[in-house]
Amino acid sequence: MYINPKKLGLHFQYENGWWLLLAIPVMAVLFFTYSRWKKRAAIKAGDPRLVAELTKESSSLLFVIKFLLPALAFAAGVFALMNLRKPGGSTAGTRKGIDVVIALDVSKSMWAADVQPSRLEQARHTINLLIDSMPENRVALVLFAGKAYLQMPLTTDHNAAKLFVASAGPEMIPQQGTVLSDAMEMAERAFNNQERKFKSVVLFSDGEDHETSAISVAGELAAQGVMINTIGVGTAYGSIIKEPAAQEPKKDATSNVVISKLNEQMLKDIAAATNGIYSKLETPQKTVQAITGKLSGIERDSVPDLSLVNFTTWYLWFAVPMFFLLVGEFFIPERLPVGKALKKRTHEKEQKNN
Repeated sequence: MYINPKKLGLHFQYENGWWLLLAIPVMAVLFFTYSRWKKRAAIKAGDPRLVAELTKESSSLLFVIKFLLPALAFAAGVFALMNLRKPGGSTAGTRKGIDVVIALDVSKSMWAADVQPSRLEQARHTINLLIDSMPENRVALVLFAGKAYLQMPLTTDHNAAKLFVASAGPEMIPQQGTVLSDAMEMAERAFNNQERKFKSVVLFSDGEDHETSAISVAGELAAQGVMINTIGVGTAYGSIIKEPAAQEPKKDATSNVVISKLNEQMLKDIAAATNGIYSKLETPQKTVQAITGKLSGIERDSVPDLSLVNFTTWYLWFAVPMFFLLVGEFFIPERLPVGKALKKRTHEKEQKNN
């Protein structure tokens, strides 16, 4: 569920910080437990008159104040951390777009050169063009091979997205292979679970899946309102897999040269199960046009982009008092000053004489 800045008003940015205030009652219990222990220890120490004489300079009031000031400082610090703020009336930014998770296959088969200069390089270039073609959409990046990882959460910072795409490669996923179901499940977790629309996955892969659950997972995501558009990277005749630093092509356990081929049927079935489209990556521009055309048919909504909102914050109203409370506690002594201690003794003697 998207939040409308106009309805936020004065609010705390991190409302979950309330639970930190539960530490104050705990501190109070520890303080009173310690106070009672001090009184009991004084009673057990020896002659009550001698103990009273030795502790005349102590002040129970100062003792309580030295507890209250840090406790109040802690409460002020919690409120400062929660960041009281209010959105600017005329600066709240909105965008009209959808959320798109780009899932990129970075298994070693993407090093195959049946698509020049390689499947991976062609996929990267196409993703950059795709990001440029949808400036109003939020994008996220999932990298997958034998396991999937959310490389970048949903954001409107498309330049940052391109930086993550440029660094994507097989070396980032220690577990090799291709598990499309894991990639789709990770992509689904990147979305806002409270929304059932404005969501699409664009999956780049050669389709060489080593699991059999991809179609069933696609059906589950379709039921949650997720559309998956698949991009086939590679060719039907395939190619050898040659690592950039290697001199020889990759071989299997029986020393046969591995030929990686595009599995179009798998990718077509995934797209069909979620009302998406399949596009074979032959020219990047053609593929981008096909995907953006399909995405344009998804229902869109004008939603606030809080990253574009200018907020007025009041955290300093709590941070400054916290600082002075801590400084004040440092300068408060545990014992009465000499002059006050003498007055206290004189007053007690006068009471005894009377």
